[in-house]
Amino acid sequence: MDLKEKLVSSFMAFEERVDVHSDLHDIRTNALKNFENKGFPTKKEEAWKYTSLNAILKNDFTVFPKQENAIEFNQVKKYFLHEIDTYKLVFIDGVFSSHLSSTTHDGIDVCLMSSALTKPKYKMVIDTYFNQIASKDDSLTSLNTAFAIEGAFINIPKKKVADKPIEIMYFSTGNEAALMVQPRNLVIVGENSHVQIIERHQSLNENPVLTNSVTEIFAQKRAIVDYYKIQNDNSEANLVDNTYVSQQQESHAYVHTFSFGGNLTRNNLNFYHFGERLTSTLNGISILNDKQHVDHYTLVNHAQPNCESFQDYKGIFSDRSTGVFNGKVLVEKEAQKTNAFQKSNNILLSDKATINAKPQLEIFADDVKCSHGCTVGQLDETAMFYMQSRGIPKKEAKALLMYAFSNAVIESIKIPELKQRITKIIAMKLGVNLGFDL
Repeated sequence: MDLKEKLVSSFMAFEERVDVHSDLHDIRTNALKNFENKGFPTKKEEAWKYTSLNAILKNDFTVFPKQENAIEFNQVKKYFLHEIDTYKLVFIDGVFSSHLSSTTHDGIDVCLMSSALTKPKYKMVIDTYFNQIASKDDSLTSLNTAFAIEGAFINIPKKKVADKPIEIMYFSTGNEAALMVQPRNLVIVGENSHVQIIERHQSLNENPVLTNSVTEIFAQKRAIVDYYKIQNDNSEANLVDNTYVSQQQESHAYVHTFSFGGNLTRNNLNFYHFGERLTSTLNGISILNDKQHVDHYTLVNHAQPNCESFQDYKGIFSDRSTGVFNGKVLVEKEAQKTNAFQKSNNILLSDKATINAKPQLEIFADDVKCSHGCTVGQLDETAMFYMQSRGIPKKEAKALLMYAFSNAVIESIKIPELKQRITKIIAMKLGVNLGFDL
């Protein structure tokens, strides 16, 4: 039995476990039908032209862990932003860990998706937001919707500022020979509110894991959402991350994606504009080696006038690693006075490394300012020579140039402790001590 057959055949038992009579029954059933009809995406689809899941799907994944697996804080402390106080939502093999988490209902909700989906007090919120912006057509999003039960539920009411960042951590213990998990996150940020969120998926050993994650983010009028995704996993970890962002008038939404590890990482990032004078920012850094693969697929749908979007993705690829950037900016007829900027810059450190880039603009308005650009090259030999002539060893000179290449995205990080953490990871990836006080 292949993975698709296993998932489809286990759906009925799953629904009986979570309540077949719930309001979500029709949503789940329709989502499963879409996945059953379409199956897992293949390279025959234009959006997946450069990314194949075939080798991954050959694993015999367990789709529901057989038992709860406990881990202690000292085993995973290094993965948290422990330099500052944060709210924490921690999941182990897809199951919530209360003793590692720090949740709240004090003015804001930082709690569980399972609670939001089942408790009457959240019914109005779920009816209004759950599965409203996520694609009904994408097969992997549909698969997640069919089995959605656990993940992070974050609800920031009007005129509230989350008093500390929120960390969402998904750990895979490796106690299963191969595990598939499907977390579902829902983030609602009310008018004039502000939140900072850090999300990470981390395997604790080398057993294969496939994570199919979906996150829906709703930024209401004048809301500020600052979202960070840290992807620095083990060599057998595979992540498909589907993020959908809905923005209302004068809101600011930032999504920063740091792809440093894992076997295969696919980031589907979709922004939809439902108000005027708003700003969308998509930043990313990828530093890969060995045979690692990362695929950034972005969409910014400008559907209202006087809005801005900025995309800045940096990639450094060595050994036989591969990168993909497929960025699309869609400017609809009504979206006059749009300012959209898209950039993908890449450095190849090896003759075997590959980058496939496809920046796209589709513009149906006539009063806009839009640009896109893509570069693929190697390190500047003149700059290398200059630094070495001043006594900087070749390895350090090379690392400093790569750090400078990534610096614009690093500087966009608004949490100082996280900026230090990302800088340290980059230094480790480059194999040098960059001399920063970490």
